[in-house]
Amino acid sequence: MMRTVELPLWLFLLIIAFAVTSFVLHFLFPSVRWFFRRRAEKALSRLNARLDRKIDLFKLAQRSDMVARLAYDQKVVEAAMLHAAETGVPGEVAFEEAHRYAREIVPGFSATVYFGFGTRAAKWLSRLLFRVRVGKVDRALERIDPKATVIFVMNHRSNVDYVLVTWLVAGRSAVSYAVGEWARVWPLSALIRSMGAYFIRRGSRNALYRKVLARYVQMATEEGTTQAMFPEGGLSLDGRVGPAKLGLISYIVEGWTPLSRDVVFVPVGLAYDRVLEDRVLVEAAQSGTRRFRNRPLWVALHALRFLWARFRGRTKGFGTAAAGFGAPVSLRDHLAAGGTVEALGERLMAAIAAVVPVLPVPLVAKALGEGTASRDELLARVEALVGGLTAAGAVLKLPPQGLGAALDEGLAPLIRRGLVSEGLQPVAAERALLAFYAASVPDIGVAATPQT
Repeated sequence: MMRTVELPLWLFLLIIAFAVTSFVLHFLFPSVRWFFRRRAEKALSRLNARLDRKIDLFKLAQRSDMVARLAYDQKVVEAAMLHAAETGVPGEVAFEEAHRYAREIVPGFSATVYFGFGTRAAKWLSRLLFRVRVGKVDRALERIDPKATVIFVMNHRSNVDYVLVTWLVAGRSAVSYAVGEWARVWPLSALIRSMGAYFIRRGSRNALYRKVLARYVQMATEEGTTQAMFPEGGLSLDGRVGPAKLGLISYIVEGWTPLSRDVVFVPVGLAYDRVLEDRVLVEAAQSGTRRFRNRPLWVALHALRFLWARFRGRTKGFGTAAAGFGAPVSLRDHLAAGGTVEALGERLMAAIAAVVPVLPVPLVAKALGEGTASRDELLARVEALVGGLTAAGAVLKLPPQGLGAALDEGLAPLIRRGLVSEGLQPVAAERALLAFYAASVPDIGVAATPQT
Protein backbone atom coordinates (compact mmCIF):
# COMPACT_ATOMS: atom_id res chain seq x y z
CA MET A 1 0.00 0.00 0.00
CA MET A 2 2.87 2.39 0.73
CA ARG A 3 5.01 1.46 -2.26
CA THR A 4 6.13 4.14 -4.66
CA VAL A 5 4.46 4.02 -8.07
CA GLU A 6 6.18 5.60 -11.00
CA LEU A 7 4.06 7.19 -13.73
CA PRO A 8 4.89 8.96 -16.95
CA LEU A 9 4.49 12.71 -16.65
CA TRP A 10 1.76 12.81 -19.30
CA LEU A 11 -0.32 10.22 -17.40
CA PHE A 12 0.17 12.09 -14.11
CA LEU A 13 -1.01 15.34 -15.71
CA LEU A 14 -4.00 13.55 -17.23
CA ILE A 15 -5.00 12.16 -13.80
CA ILE A 16 -4.71 15.65 -12.27
CA ALA A 17 -6.81 17.09 -15.09
CA PHE A 18 -9.54 14.50 -14.52
CA ALA A 19 -9.47 15.17 -10.77
CA VAL A 20 -9.79 18.93 -11.25
CA THR A 21 -12.61 18.47 -13.76
CA SER A 22 -14.48 16.17 -11.38
CA PHE A 23 -14.07 18.64 -8.52
CA VAL A 24 -15.33 21.53 -10.63
CA LEU A 25 -18.32 19.63 -11.99
CA HIS A 26 -19.45 18.05 -8.73
CA PHE A 27 -18.52 20.65 -6.13
CA LEU A 28 -17.65 24.03 -7.61
CA PHE A 29 -20.18 24.37 -10.47
CA PRO A 30 -23.24 23.53 -8.33
CA SER A 31 -22.20 26.20 -5.84
CA VAL A 32 -21.57 28.74 -8.59
CA ARG A 33 -24.88 27.90 -10.25
CA TRP A 34 -26.67 28.21 -6.93
CA PHE A 35 -25.05 31.62 -6.32
CA PHE A 36 -25.99 33.01 -9.72
CA ARG A 37 -29.43 31.43 -9.63
CA ARG A 38 -30.13 33.15 -6.30
CA ARG A 39 -29.06 36.45 -7.81
CA ALA A 40 -31.19 35.81 -10.90
CA GLU A 41 -34.24 34.94 -8.77
CA LYS A 42 -33.88 38.19 -6.79
CA ALA A 43 -33.50 40.19 -10.01
CA LEU A 44 -36.53 38.45 -11.48
CA SER A 45 -38.59 39.24 -8.37
CA ARG A 46 -37.73 42.92 -8.74
CA LEU A 47 -38.57 42.76 -12.44
CA ASN A 48 -41.94 41.06 -11.87
CA ALA A 49 -42.81 43.72 -9.32
CA ARG A 50 -42.95 46.37 -12.05
CA LEU A 51 -44.57 44.27 -14.79
CA ASP A 52 -48.33 44.19 -15.25
CA ARG A 53 -48.13 40.57 -16.34
CA LYS A 54 -45.51 38.52 -14.52
CA ILE A 55 -42.98 36.33 -16.29
CA ASP A 56 -44.33 32.79 -15.95
CA LEU A 57 -42.35 29.78 -14.76
CA PHE A 58 -42.99 27.99 -18.06
CA LYS A 59 -40.86 30.57 -19.84
CA LEU A 60 -38.10 30.33 -17.20
CA ALA A 61 -37.76 26.54 -17.31
CA GLN A 62 -34.54 25.06 -18.62
CA ARG A 63 -34.77 24.69 -22.37
CA SER A 64 -33.68 21.05 -22.23
CA ASP A 65 -36.48 20.33 -19.76
CA MET A 66 -39.02 22.04 -21.99
CA VAL A 67 -37.83 20.11 -25.05
CA ALA A 68 -38.18 16.83 -23.14
CA ARG A 69 -41.60 17.81 -21.78
CA LEU A 70 -42.83 18.61 -25.28
CA ALA A 71 -41.27 15.57 -26.96
CA TYR A 72 -42.66 13.17 -24.31
CA ASP A 73 -46.10 14.76 -24.26
CA GLN A 74 -48.72 12.01 -24.67
CA LYS A 75 -50.30 13.61 -27.74
CA VAL A 76 -46.91 14.09 -29.40
CA VAL A 77 -45.97 10.46 -28.73
CA GLU A 78 -49.29 9.29 -30.17
CA ALA A 79 -48.71 11.48 -33.24
CA ALA A 80 -45.22 10.01 -33.65
CA MET A 81 -46.59 6.46 -33.52
CA LEU A 82 -49.28 7.35 -36.05
CA HIS A 83 -46.63 8.91 -38.28
CA ALA A 84 -44.57 5.73 -38.04
CA ALA A 85 -47.57 3.60 -39.01
CA GLU A 86 -48.46 5.79 -41.97
CA THR A 87 -44.95 6.14 -43.35
CA GLY A 88 -43.59 2.72 -42.44
CA VAL A 89 -40.56 4.07 -40.56
CA PRO A 90 -39.56 2.54 -37.20
CA GLY A 91 -41.16 4.08 -34.13
CA GLU A 92 -37.77 5.18 -32.81
CA VAL A 93 -37.12 7.14 -35.99
CA ALA A 94 -40.51 8.83 -35.82
CA PHE A 95 -39.97 9.75 -32.17
CA GLU A 96 -36.52 11.16 -32.94
CA GLU A 97 -38.10 13.26 -35.68
CA ALA A 98 -40.63 14.62 -33.18
CA HIS A 99 -37.80 15.31 -30.73
CA ARG A 100 -35.94 17.21 -33.46
CA TYR A 101 -39.02 19.35 -34.13
CA ALA A 102 -39.31 20.06 -30.40
CA ARG A 103 -35.69 21.25 -30.24
CA GLU A 104 -36.32 23.45 -33.25
CA ILE A 105 -39.46 25.08 -31.82
CA VAL A 106 -38.79 25.55 -28.11
CA PRO A 107 -37.15 28.90 -27.23
CA GLY A 108 -34.57 29.50 -24.52
CA PHE A 109 -35.85 32.64 -22.80
CA SER A 110 -33.37 34.81 -20.91
CA ALA A 111 -34.79 37.64 -18.79
CA THR A 112 -31.34 39.25 -18.80
CA VAL A 113 -31.14 39.27 -22.59
CA TYR A 114 -34.78 40.33 -23.02
CA PHE A 115 -34.92 43.20 -20.52
CA GLY A 116 -31.22 43.98 -20.22
CA PHE A 117 -30.49 44.15 -23.94
CA GLY A 118 -33.49 43.34 -26.13
CA THR A 119 -35.99 45.97 -25.03
CA ARG A 120 -33.33 48.68 -24.82
CA ALA A 121 -32.07 47.84 -28.30
CA ALA A 122 -35.67 47.80 -29.57
CA LYS A 123 -36.30 51.26 -28.13
CA TRP A 124 -33.06 52.66 -29.55
CA LEU A 125 -33.65 51.21 -33.01
CA SER A 126 -37.32 52.25 -33.14
CA ARG A 127 -36.50 55.85 -32.21
CA LEU A 128 -33.53 55.88 -34.57
CA LEU A 129 -35.73 54.98 -37.53
CA PHE A 130 -39.06 56.65 -36.68
CA ARG A 131 -41.03 59.04 -34.56
CA VAL A 132 -42.97 56.46 -32.55
CA ARG A 133 -46.56 57.26 -31.59
CA VAL A 134 -49.37 55.32 -29.95
CA GLY A 135 -52.58 55.90 -31.85
CA LYS A 136 -55.13 54.38 -29.50
CA VAL A 137 -55.25 52.30 -26.33
CA ASP A 138 -58.66 50.85 -25.52
CA ARG A 139 -59.60 51.33 -21.87
CA ALA A 140 -60.87 47.77 -21.64
CA LEU A 141 -57.23 46.62 -21.65
CA GLU A 142 -56.97 47.78 -18.05
CA ARG A 143 -59.66 45.31 -17.01
CA ILE A 144 -58.13 42.12 -18.41
CA ASP A 145 -58.17 39.26 -15.91
CA PRO A 146 -54.63 39.03 -14.45
CA LYS A 147 -54.84 35.24 -14.66
CA ALA A 148 -55.78 35.19 -18.34
CA THR A 149 -53.30 34.39 -21.09
CA VAL A 150 -52.80 37.48 -23.25
CA ILE A 151 -52.05 37.09 -26.96
CA PHE A 152 -51.28 40.17 -29.07
CA VAL A 153 -52.55 39.72 -32.65
CA MET A 154 -51.15 42.17 -35.20
CA ASN A 155 -51.14 43.10 -38.85
CA HIS A 156 -47.75 42.44 -40.43
CA ARG A 157 -46.44 45.53 -42.24
CA SER A 158 -42.69 45.23 -41.75
CA ASN A 159 -40.03 43.20 -39.98
CA VAL A 160 -39.69 46.27 -37.77
CA ASP A 161 -43.03 45.16 -36.23
CA TYR A 162 -41.16 42.82 -33.88
CA VAL A 163 -38.89 45.61 -32.69
CA LEU A 164 -41.64 48.19 -32.28
CA VAL A 165 -44.08 46.03 -30.31
CA THR A 166 -41.32 44.58 -28.11
CA TRP A 167 -40.51 48.08 -26.91
CA LEU A 168 -44.11 49.32 -26.61
CA VAL A 169 -45.22 46.45 -24.35
CA ALA A 170 -41.94 46.10 -22.43
CA GLY A 171 -43.48 47.73 -19.36
CA ARG A 172 -46.30 45.19 -19.27
CA SER A 173 -44.74 41.83 -20.02
CA ALA A 174 -42.18 39.80 -21.93
CA VAL A 175 -43.71 38.72 -25.24
CA SER A 176 -43.05 35.40 -26.94
CA TYR A 177 -43.24 35.77 -30.74
CA ALA A 178 -44.01 33.23 -33.40
CA VAL A 179 -41.32 33.89 -36.02
CA GLY A 180 -40.81 32.43 -39.47
CA GLU A 181 -37.89 30.85 -41.25
CA TRP A 182 -36.18 34.20 -41.94
CA ALA A 183 -35.04 34.32 -38.30
CA ARG A 184 -33.38 30.89 -38.31
CA VAL A 185 -30.01 32.29 -39.36
CA TRP A 186 -27.01 32.10 -37.03
CA PRO A 187 -26.22 34.15 -34.93
CA LEU A 188 -29.59 35.92 -35.22
CA SER A 189 -31.39 32.71 -34.30
CA ALA A 190 -29.64 32.44 -30.92
CA LEU A 191 -30.55 36.02 -29.99
CA ILE A 192 -34.17 35.62 -31.10
CA ARG A 193 -34.52 32.34 -29.22
CA SER A 194 -33.13 33.94 -26.04
CA MET A 195 -35.78 36.66 -26.44
CA GLY A 196 -38.43 33.97 -26.02
CA ALA A 197 -39.45 33.62 -29.67
CA TYR A 198 -40.34 30.23 -31.11
CA PHE A 199 -39.72 29.22 -34.73
CA ILE A 200 -42.43 27.99 -37.05
CA ARG A 201 -42.37 26.56 -40.57
CA ARG A 202 -45.28 28.48 -42.06
CA GLY A 203 -45.67 26.33 -45.16
CA SER A 204 -45.13 22.91 -43.61
CA ARG A 205 -47.75 20.25 -44.30
CA ASN A 206 -46.01 17.61 -42.17
CA ALA A 207 -48.68 16.30 -39.78
CA LEU A 208 -46.16 15.33 -37.10
CA TYR A 209 -44.48 18.73 -37.18
CA ARG A 210 -47.82 20.50 -36.92
CA LYS A 211 -48.82 18.37 -33.94
CA VAL A 212 -45.57 19.20 -32.12
CA LEU A 213 -46.07 22.90 -32.89
CA ALA A 214 -49.71 22.74 -31.79
CA ARG A 215 -48.80 21.14 -28.49
CA TYR A 216 -46.12 23.74 -27.79
CA VAL A 217 -48.56 26.59 -28.46
CA GLN A 218 -51.21 24.91 -26.31
CA MET A 219 -48.77 24.27 -23.44
CA ALA A 220 -47.52 27.86 -23.51
CA THR A 221 -51.10 29.13 -23.54
CA GLU A 222 -52.12 26.85 -20.67
CA GLU A 223 -49.20 28.16 -18.59
CA GLY A 224 -50.15 31.81 -19.19
CA THR A 225 -47.26 32.81 -21.48
CA THR A 226 -47.88 36.19 -23.11
CA GLN A 227 -47.56 35.71 -26.86
CA ALA A 228 -47.63 37.74 -30.07
CA MET A 229 -48.53 36.51 -33.53
CA PHE A 230 -49.31 37.77 -37.01
CA PRO A 231 -52.50 36.00 -38.14
CA GLU A 232 -51.95 37.06 -41.78
CA GLY A 233 -49.06 34.57 -41.84
CA GLY A 234 -46.65 36.93 -43.58
CA LEU A 235 -45.93 40.49 -44.60
CA SER A 236 -48.71 42.35 -46.40
CA LEU A 237 -47.88 42.60 -50.09
CA ASP A 238 -50.55 45.16 -50.96
CA GLY A 239 -50.63 47.36 -47.84
CA ARG A 240 -54.02 46.12 -46.64
CA VAL A 241 -54.88 44.07 -43.58
CA GLY A 242 -55.40 40.60 -45.02
CA PRO A 243 -57.53 37.65 -43.89
CA ALA A 244 -56.38 35.44 -41.04
CA LYS A 245 -54.61 32.14 -41.57
CA LEU A 246 -56.09 30.11 -38.77
CA GLY A 247 -53.21 27.74 -37.95
CA LEU A 248 -52.00 29.08 -34.60
CA ILE A 249 -55.43 30.40 -33.62
CA SER A 250 -57.00 26.99 -34.26
CA TYR A 251 -54.33 25.30 -32.12
CA ILE A 252 -55.22 27.60 -29.22
CA VAL A 253 -58.96 26.99 -29.62
CA GLU A 254 -58.52 23.21 -29.92
CA GLY A 255 -56.45 23.07 -26.74
CA TRP A 256 -58.78 25.24 -24.67
CA THR A 257 -61.46 23.88 -22.30
CA PRO A 258 -63.97 25.70 -20.08
CA LEU A 259 -61.84 24.70 -17.09
CA SER A 260 -58.75 26.38 -18.57
CA ARG A 261 -57.74 29.96 -17.88
CA ASP A 262 -59.26 32.44 -20.28
CA VAL A 263 -57.36 33.48 -23.39
CA VAL A 264 -57.60 37.17 -24.28
CA PHE A 265 -56.63 38.37 -27.74
CA VAL A 266 -55.47 41.99 -27.95
CA PRO A 267 -55.76 43.47 -31.48
CA VAL A 268 -52.79 45.66 -32.46
CA GLY A 269 -52.78 47.80 -35.60
CA LEU A 270 -49.40 48.94 -36.95
CA ALA A 271 -48.70 51.66 -39.51
CA TYR A 272 -45.63 53.36 -40.99
CA ASP A 273 -44.95 56.43 -43.07
CA ARG A 274 -42.22 54.35 -44.67
CA VAL A 275 -42.16 50.57 -44.84
CA LEU A 276 -38.48 49.73 -45.19
CA GLU A 277 -39.20 46.68 -47.38
CA ASP A 278 -41.84 48.42 -49.52
CA ARG A 279 -40.22 47.90 -52.93
CA VAL A 280 -39.44 44.25 -52.20
CA LEU A 281 -43.05 43.64 -51.15
CA VAL A 282 -44.49 45.38 -54.20
CA GLU A 283 -42.19 43.38 -56.50
CA ALA A 284 -43.32 40.18 -54.79
CA ALA A 285 -46.98 41.14 -55.30
CA GLN A 286 -46.38 41.84 -58.99
CA SER A 287 -44.57 38.55 -59.49
CA GLY A 288 -47.28 36.60 -57.69
CA THR A 289 -44.85 34.92 -55.32
CA ARG A 290 -43.67 35.44 -51.76
CA ARG A 291 -40.04 34.80 -52.69
CA PHE A 292 -38.32 37.99 -51.64
CA ARG A 293 -35.05 39.18 -53.09
CA ASN A 294 -32.21 38.82 -50.62
CA ARG A 295 -29.68 41.63 -51.09
CA PRO A 296 -27.61 41.81 -47.89
CA LEU A 297 -24.83 43.97 -49.36
CA TRP A 298 -27.34 46.47 -50.72
CA VAL A 299 -29.12 46.59 -47.35
CA ALA A 300 -25.85 47.02 -45.46
CA LEU A 301 -24.74 49.87 -47.74
CA HIS A 302 -28.00 51.77 -47.34
CA ALA A 303 -27.99 51.15 -43.58
CA LEU A 304 -24.51 52.66 -43.29
CA ARG A 305 -25.55 55.64 -45.40
CA PHE A 306 -28.61 56.19 -43.23
CA LEU A 307 -26.64 55.94 -39.99
CA TRP A 308 -24.03 58.40 -41.28
CA ALA A 309 -26.75 60.88 -42.31
CA ARG A 310 -28.70 60.32 -39.07
CA PHE A 311 -25.80 60.98 -36.75
CA ARG A 312 -24.75 64.03 -38.77
CA GLY A 313 -28.26 65.45 -38.43
CA ARG A 314 -28.96 65.27 -42.19
CA THR A 315 -32.10 63.19 -41.70
CA LYS A 316 -34.66 62.67 -38.95
CA GLY A 317 -35.56 59.17 -39.97
CA PHE A 318 -38.41 57.70 -41.98
CA GLY A 319 -41.34 59.63 -40.56
CA THR A 320 -43.87 58.25 -38.08
CA ALA A 321 -44.50 54.70 -36.91
CA ALA A 322 -47.62 54.17 -34.84
CA ALA A 323 -49.51 51.40 -33.07
CA GLY A 324 -53.10 51.18 -31.91
CA PHE A 325 -54.38 48.74 -29.27
CA GLY A 326 -58.00 47.69 -29.64
CA ALA A 327 -60.59 46.18 -27.32
CA PRO A 328 -59.61 42.70 -26.06
CA VAL A 329 -61.49 39.64 -27.30
CA SER A 330 -62.16 36.89 -24.75
CA LEU A 331 -61.98 33.35 -26.12
CA ARG A 332 -64.26 32.14 -23.33
CA ASP A 333 -66.95 34.68 -24.23
CA HIS A 334 -66.55 34.08 -27.96
CA LEU A 335 -67.03 30.32 -27.68
CA ALA A 336 -69.83 30.69 -25.12
CA ALA A 337 -71.72 32.78 -27.68
CA GLY A 338 -71.40 29.97 -30.23
CA GLY A 339 -68.51 31.51 -32.16
CA THR A 340 -66.33 29.38 -34.43
CA VAL A 341 -62.63 29.49 -35.22
CA GLU A 342 -63.40 31.05 -38.61
CA ALA A 343 -65.58 33.72 -37.00
CA LEU A 344 -62.86 34.41 -34.45
CA GLY A 345 -60.30 34.95 -37.21
CA GLU A 346 -62.60 37.36 -39.05
CA ARG A 347 -63.41 39.20 -35.83
CA LEU A 348 -59.76 39.63 -34.89
CA MET A 349 -58.71 40.90 -38.33
CA ALA A 350 -61.59 43.38 -38.37
CA ALA A 351 -60.58 44.59 -34.90
CA ILE A 352 -56.95 44.97 -36.05
CA ALA A 353 -57.97 46.92 -39.16
CA ALA A 354 -60.11 49.25 -37.03
CA VAL A 355 -57.12 50.42 -34.94
CA VAL A 356 -54.48 50.76 -37.68
CA PRO A 357 -53.48 54.44 -37.37
CA VAL A 358 -53.75 56.72 -40.42
CA LEU A 359 -50.44 58.55 -40.92
CA PRO A 360 -49.49 61.51 -43.16
CA VAL A 361 -47.78 59.66 -46.03
CA PRO A 362 -50.53 57.05 -46.60
CA LEU A 363 -53.16 59.77 -46.15
CA VAL A 364 -51.65 61.99 -48.87
CA ALA A 365 -51.10 58.98 -51.16
CA LYS A 366 -54.79 58.14 -50.79
CA ALA A 367 -55.97 61.72 -51.34
CA LEU A 368 -53.73 62.23 -54.38
CA GLY A 369 -55.53 59.61 -56.47
CA GLU A 370 -54.76 60.14 -60.15
CA GLY A 371 -53.16 63.50 -59.43
CA THR A 372 -54.24 67.07 -58.76
CA ALA A 373 -53.83 70.47 -60.35
CA SER A 374 -52.74 72.37 -57.24
CA ARG A 375 -51.76 72.10 -53.62
CA ASP A 376 -55.02 73.77 -52.57
CA GLU A 377 -57.03 71.11 -54.36
CA LEU A 378 -54.96 68.38 -52.71
CA LEU A 379 -55.47 70.01 -49.31
CA ALA A 380 -59.22 70.07 -49.92
CA ARG A 381 -59.12 66.34 -50.71
CA VAL A 382 -57.15 65.68 -47.54
CA GLU A 383 -59.70 67.63 -45.49
CA ALA A 384 -62.59 65.71 -47.04
CA LEU A 385 -60.83 62.40 -46.52
CA VAL A 386 -60.03 63.19 -42.89
CA GLY A 387 -63.64 64.21 -42.31
CA GLY A 388 -64.88 60.91 -43.70
CA LEU A 389 -62.35 58.90 -41.74
CA THR A 390 -63.23 60.72 -38.53
CA ALA A 391 -66.93 60.03 -39.07
CA ALA A 392 -66.13 56.37 -39.72
CA GLY A 393 -64.21 56.12 -36.42
CA ALA A 394 -60.75 55.63 -37.92
CA VAL A 395 -57.68 56.21 -35.77
CA LEU A 396 -55.86 59.31 -37.02
CA LYS A 397 -52.31 60.08 -35.94
CA LEU A 398 -51.51 63.37 -37.67
CA PRO A 399 -49.43 66.43 -36.70
CA PRO A 400 -51.18 68.61 -34.08
CA GLN A 401 -50.37 71.72 -36.15
CA GLY A 402 -53.27 70.97 -38.50
CA LEU A 403 -54.02 69.41 -41.86
CA GLY A 404 -51.69 71.79 -43.70
CA ALA A 405 -48.80 70.37 -41.69
CA ALA A 406 -50.08 66.84 -42.32
CA LEU A 407 -50.09 67.54 -46.06
CA ASP A 408 -46.53 68.87 -45.98
CA GLU A 409 -45.32 65.97 -43.85
CA GLY A 410 -46.93 63.39 -46.13
CA LEU A 411 -46.17 64.96 -49.50
CA ALA A 412 -42.47 65.80 -49.04
CA PRO A 413 -41.27 62.15 -48.74
CA LEU A 414 -43.34 61.12 -51.77
CA ILE A 415 -41.74 63.83 -53.92
CA ARG A 416 -38.28 63.18 -52.50
CA ARG A 417 -38.50 59.47 -53.30
CA GLY A 418 -39.76 60.15 -56.82
CA LEU A 419 -43.24 58.68 -56.35
CA VAL A 420 -44.93 62.02 -57.04
CA SER A 421 -43.76 64.78 -59.38
CA GLU A 422 -43.35 68.42 -58.44
CA GLY A 423 -46.52 68.99 -60.45
CA LEU A 424 -48.42 66.76 -57.99
CA GLN A 425 -48.90 63.90 -60.45
CA PRO A 426 -48.14 60.22 -59.72
CA VAL A 427 -44.97 59.04 -61.43
CA ALA A 428 -46.04 56.31 -63.84
CA ALA A 429 -43.27 53.89 -62.89
CA GLU A 430 -44.09 54.25 -59.18
CA ARG A 431 -47.88 53.87 -59.25
CA ALA A 432 -47.76 50.42 -57.65
CA LEU A 433 -45.69 51.70 -54.74
CA LEU A 434 -47.97 54.71 -54.28
CA ALA A 435 -50.98 52.37 -54.27
CA PHE A 436 -49.24 50.21 -51.64
CA TYR A 437 -49.29 53.14 -49.19
CA ALA A 438 -52.76 54.38 -50.17
CA ALA A 439 -54.24 50.92 -49.60
CA SER A 440 -53.52 51.09 -45.86
CA VAL A 441 -56.10 53.89 -45.50
CA PRO A 442 -59.72 52.65 -45.26
CA ASP A 443 -61.93 53.18 -48.31
CA ILE A 444 -64.74 55.61 -47.50
CA GLY A 445 -65.60 56.77 -51.02
CA VAL A 446 -63.88 60.16 -50.79
CA ALA A 447 -60.76 59.64 -52.90
CA ALA A 448 -59.74 57.15 -55.52
CA THR A 449 -56.80 54.85 -55.01
CA PRO A 450 -54.04 55.07 -57.68
CA GLN A 451 -54.34 52.31 -60.28
CA THR A 452 -51.52 49.78 -60.48
